[in-house]
Amino acid sequence: MKKTFVTYEEIKEIVKEYPTPFHLYDEKGIRENAERLKQAFSWNRGYKEYFAVKATPNPFLINILREYGCGCDCSSMTELMLSEAIGVKGHDIMFSSNDTPVEEFRKAAELGAIINLDDITHVEVVEKTLGQLPKTMSCRYNPGGVFEISNGIMDNPGDAKYGMTDEQITEAFRMMKAKGVEEFGIHAFLASNTVTNDYYPMLARVLFELAVKLKKETGVHIGFINLSGGVGIPYRPEQEPNDIFAIGEGVRKVYEEVLVPEGMGDVAIYTEMGRFMMGPYGCLVTTAINEKHTHKEYIGVDACAVNLMRPAMYGAYHHITVMGKEDQPCDHKYDVTGSLCENNDKFAIDRMLPRIDMGDILVLHDTGAHGFSMGYNYNGKLKSAEVLLKQDGSTQLIRRAETPKDYFATFDCFDILKDMKY
Repeated sequence: MKKTFVTYEEIKEIVKEYPTPFHLYDEKGIRENAERLKQAFSWNRGYKEYFAVKATPNPFLINILREYGCGCDCSSMTELMLSEAIGVKGHDIMFSSNDTPVEEFRKAAELGAIINLDDITHVEVVEKTLGQLPKTMSCRYNPGGVFEISNGIMDNPGDAKYGMTDEQITEAFRMMKAKGVEEFGIHAFLASNTVTNDYYPMLARVLFELAVKLKKETGVHIGFINLSGGVGIPYRPEQEPNDIFAIGEGVRKVYEEVLVPEGMGDVAIYTEMGRFMMGPYGCLVTTAINEKHTHKEYIGVDACAVNLMRPAMYGAYHHITVMGKEDQPCDHKYDVTGSLCENNDKFAIDRMLPRIDMGDILVLHDTGAHGFSMGYNYNGKLKSAEVLLKQDGSTQLIRRAETPKDYFATFDCFDILKDMKY
């Protein structure tokens, strides 16, 4: 059974100040998790976590992570701008993009970010855009085929649009060395949301062996290896969470086995764990506002896929707690739905839950990453607020809810909208 990080008594008080729906984040949990990650990789002197801004692009939350030495993993112009606005610059930014407009390469270079190239053709694009290549560059690797872990095939890199082949990354390193690049990095993301301690160590072996090969074949100095993201969280209550200390130790063993004997014991390890860093420490708080009895039993809530897209987009599971009824039997079968004009706007299908009455507060777990950030405005729906539950039990509004004025703000040419009351 999953437990919420907020009590029923607390949530009753919070909803008095912030109308549902809203995303709520747990400062205490975020801090404790960031400290655990830092300790798990403390064996590597150059270790750095680059938080994936796309997962939760909120400056208040990113600033908490910065206290633990985290940088920003950015993939777009606005993510670069957000990082700049909160004072992140230089090699505290990793810029990993694909199908990249040249303006974004230019902005990344202006900030002094590490540019991580997705394609070999971008070597010349970046050189032409900037006039010369930065002294530090990284490339994203894709070995192709499938990536299989001890508990089965987890993902299919050969079908992914990201990264360079073995031959391409070797040639890219040769090209960049000839053009004056002095320090090189390797990056790869081969599986998503893995709930196993084996993924990072297995990925590390692939990249460490590649690093040894590249050093021998091209003579470059490899300064860092970026394991990217992919370390998942247990969305379902029966799943065991990853042990970050076991993961860190697994990577250390491979490091000692592969890199150290080759004289590469100075290589820094980087990670980009958006979901692991924030996912369990956010939830979507919503209220039951409708019930419908037709061919199925439906509970309608005031949130919808605009607030949490993953169930509609992926069929993803998010556990639901009916607050105040945690100890009641789950003897009612419901589809829990939003109000969009799309039949996939369902947070749960045939979910066994306690009896839900109108006005009940529902908490959807594990929305701290790829929750608010994937929101949109279909059906004219407005994005919700984000609220931080602070360590002392108080709350802070860290993003206000959108208003109709925000929605209509880009229609400057329509004078009639200027007189509308919002």
